[in-house]
Amino acid sequence: MSHKEKKEKKEKKNPVHKVGFELEAPDAGSVYLAGSFNDWDTQSHPMKKGKKGNCKVKLSLEPGLYEYRFVVDGRWTDDPLCGVSVANGFGGRNSIKVVQ
Repeated sequence: MSHKEKKEKKEKKNPVHKVGFELEAPDAGSVYLAGSFNDWDTQSHPMKKGKKGNCKVKLSLEPGLYEYRFVVDGRWTDDPLCGVSVANGFGGRNSIKVVQ
């Protein structure tokens, strides 16, 4: 089996999907996405601010369940548009994103 065929077989086994995250934060200086997909690193996924103040980022994720939160100007922030969350053990809640 060639290297290309092995790679294609692996990709079929573990498909990766582009997944978008968005937060309306027109007055924020900086917005980052942190979650179980990046070991809760508060600076590895900066979000880009659009003209209307919506901050967006897309990640390549394998199917699974991911917990996440936004970090707005250094403060942990809930996703107001996410209807599913779990207690995080720190007095707050983590939003849930399911990738199928």
